[in-house]
Amino acid sequence: MTRRTEWPDSPEPGGPGSEYGYGAADGFAAERGAAADEDGARSGRRSRGGPSARSGFGEGAGRRGRSGTRGSGSPSSSRAGEGEPRGSGEPCDPVEQARGICLRLLTGTPRTRKQLADALRKREIPDEAAEEVLARFEDVGLIDDAAFAGAWVESRHHGRGLARRALVRELRTKGVDSAVIDEAVGQLDADQEEETARELVARKLRSTRGLDRDKRLRRLAGMLARKGYGEGMALRVVRQALEEEGEDTEGLDEPF
Repeated sequence: MTRRTEWPDSPEPGGPGSEYGYGAADGFAAERGAAADEDGARSGRRSRGGPSARSGFGEGAGRRGRSGTRGSGSPSSSRAGEGEPRGSGEPCDPVEQARGICLRLLTGTPRTRKQLADALRKREIPDEAAEEVLARFEDVGLIDDAAFAGAWVESRHHGRGLARRALVRELRTKGVDSAVIDEAVGQLDADQEEETARELVARKLRSTRGLDRDKRLRRLAGMLARKGYGEGMALRVVRQALEEEGEDTEGLDEPF
């Protein structure tokens, strides 16, 4: 690994950007370019003041968002991205709604496809419109579950010391495919995982001084267990750390 990405604690979100390997600025530009091509292929260019086209990806939608007014002069809803009806009572185009929701969510944090799909379903976006937008965002790289998983593993292991087992659990809750998870956690080998466990114990060891040996063992091994380390590795690492401090570790081969 050549770099570390700072992610907040799980399940709190992180933040999208070029550091994750799929920057939002490039993705947004690509999405807009692809949208312009599709607009021409659908129902033709929409003339200024004419009937609205179906797609919410074209320049007309962008002009509405910037001007903040509709042709009638009534204010456009600031909640259009949330799927709210416009001021005139006319429902928003569901594709435009879906696009606005996804862009807003991705601006705050990278998301998996499932997370975005769940958000669209919660806002009652029709399946057809949701699928159209999600597929488009995948095409232009705004949704990339493999990049998400790889960055998550790197950051959560180095930043929080999580072991592979804990990382797998977290990625599953975010809807990442099992094959993608396996590839992402494959970044970590057993030696690297054990080295991280030693670093965690070394940082915690001082705060346990003055406690009896068994209590130190339980506290240190329990900390590793919560981070996803197996019992065997946790016991071995803690025992070695205690031995280096002069503790008698006889009998600590038993499972804790």
